[in-house]
Amino acid sequence: MGQKLKIAGWISIGAVAGALTTVQLQAVARAGIAPLPLEELQQLAAVFGMVKSDYVEPVDEKKLITDAISGMVASLDPHSVYFDKKSFKEFREGTTGRFVGVGIEISQEDGLVKVVSPIEGSPADRAGLKPNDLITRIDDTAVKGLTLNEAVKKMRGEPKTKVLLTIFRKDENRTFPVTITREEIRTQSVRSKVVEPGYAWIRLSQFQERTVDDFVTKLEQIYKQEPNLKGLVLDLRNDPGGLLDAAVAVSAAFLPENVTVVSTNGQLAESKFTYKASPEFYQRRNGSDPLKRLPAALKTVPLVVLVNEGSASASEIVAGALQDYKRATIMGNQTFGKGSVQTVRPLGPDTGLKLTTARYYTPSGKSIQARGIVPDVMVDDTAEGSPFAALRTREADLEKHLNSGQGAEVKDANREKAREAAMKRLEEEAKKTPEQRRPPELGSDKDFQLAQAINQLKGRPVLVSKTAVVEPKNEKKEN
Repeated sequence: MGQKLKIAGWISIGAVAGALTTVQLQAVARAGIAPLPLEELQQLAAVFGMVKSDYVEPVDEKKLITDAISGMVASLDPHSVYFDKKSFKEFREGTTGRFVGVGIEISQEDGLVKVVSPIEGSPADRAGLKPNDLITRIDDTAVKGLTLNEAVKKMRGEPKTKVLLTIFRKDENRTFPVTITREEIRTQSVRSKVVEPGYAWIRLSQFQERTVDDFVTKLEQIYKQEPNLKGLVLDLRNDPGGLLDAAVAVSAAFLPENVTVVSTNGQLAESKFTYKASPEFYQRRNGSDPLKRLPAALKTVPLVVLVNEGSASASEIVAGALQDYKRATIMGNQTFGKGSVQTVRPLGPDTGLKLTTARYYTPSGKSIQARGIVPDVMVDDTAEGSPFAALRTREADLEKHLNSGQGAEVKDANREKAREAAMKRLEEEAKKTPEQRRPPELGSDKDFQLAQAINQLKGRPVLVSKTAVVEPKNEKKEN
């Protein structure tokens, strides 16, 4: 490899379920790579030959090779993935906000598929699936032993076909079946409303191709209804992330022009980059700058950003930037901690590799990886507290997760104690009816955290958290 090979790719910063990509770029392979370990490669070839000739029944050679590649990549961290033809197509579909499936963001826990959050308005949402539900079977196939991609494949399908999911719900300590009819998922990533005269709420459920345009349109509608807006709540709760350029644009809507929004750092020269609040860093090719339609008042309107454990990656970029510049008050619960960058490189016309290539840093130089954003004001889910917050999975809980790169991780003994207490409370919670356990809809008049955000904007007392357990803060990035 004497010459540099230019390979088209994308950067991905989505949550664990990860069909989420960022801006297209040219990633240049290093010319001076280390010599290949010939002895180990000979061993690999020897094992391949033995399996091919000695296994109890014939084995497909191509499957052996692709499985070896998948295993190699999966051993690195939870977000590096090899895509075969079907999963690569599905991955690319996910960035447009349109695909055929049941409509859930997922991760993996104890070998099972865990629901991070149902996509609002999707078949899974209408069927009553909830965050933290565990999928144990997909039709007749046990999930245990499947990779996340294999599980996704089985849940995807043709429109109007049905899939039977077996769900284990921890907080009810029960297993039950749910039949869901697949349909094209057209995710509406932006919602908004005027909460009361002078105060508005805008929610981003995911950062997709149309998110910035929809975000601007919703803000235009808010200002048309409330031209003298006194305060705005930007709701990023349970937003698993998405497109980096969309995160940069949303941040730029509130920040001074050309300030740093986020920076990345990795081995490749192309992994060392700084994204700024300027159109060249978020404007789509041959497109106009949608932020020019926004009123100038948006730059100074009092702002609260709501986050929780389901806020990941692109959400954390926005929250981190607005927090570092003191442009907004961050409220809620500590975020997920997905602070790594994935580059997606085609390996051919229909296969690809999503590889972790960098960590990202807030403008002040802090790595969020495995740490998350700690809110300025910790607020519980309800007036009674967040009794089960300690059981929610974060990046630091994932097997083989990448560390922050800014000092050794410290396990918080208080969080472990909180988890034990939360497990005991589950027994009492299981005695309630499903309706009693259903959390209030985000943005509704029963949304406790939103009510506290409005109090903050009005200068009224805020009911701060009774149960929050904060992970240890990381040190500032070393130069």
